[in-house]
Amino acid sequence: MITLYTIGFTKKSAAQFFNLLRDNHIKQLVDVRISNSSQLAGFAKGKDLEFFVKEICHIPYKHITDFAPTKDLLDKWHKEEVTWLEYEDIYTTMLKERNILRKYGVKQFDGACFLCSEEMPENCHRRLLAEYMKKHSTENIRIVHLL
Repeated sequence: MITLYTIGFTKKSAAQFFNLLRDNHIKQLVDVRISNSSQLAGFAKGKDLEFFVKEICHIPYKHITDFAPTKDLLDKWHKEEVTWLEYEDIYTTMLKERNILRKYGVKQFDGACFLCSEEMPENCHRRLLAEYMKKHSTENIRIVHLL
């Protein structure tokens, strides 16, 4: 069985965040944000996060923008120009059009944790990404949201 983890960094201290990764034996952190360099990201800012994850958890960090929604879609969601159901549909269509399963597969993400900023997975594309992989893969996949 393949296990896919997800985590958001908002409202977590650095200690909580890195302990969740370490305590769950995460094998790699996969950043699925469109941009990983926002000043608001604190310890989760791209190059800093790559360093911290390597030094604290001894795991690799990858930033895969193919897994991120477009800036336009994010803007429409934040401006409430699309509903969450519309967002889900547009985003999963993007994943299909980008051929993410053919391009990346699923097996390389066994034990990986998909990272985004949202505190909870309900209205976050990291959950949609994991569910898309589970639904469209022939692998047996378990999804665990680290809260």
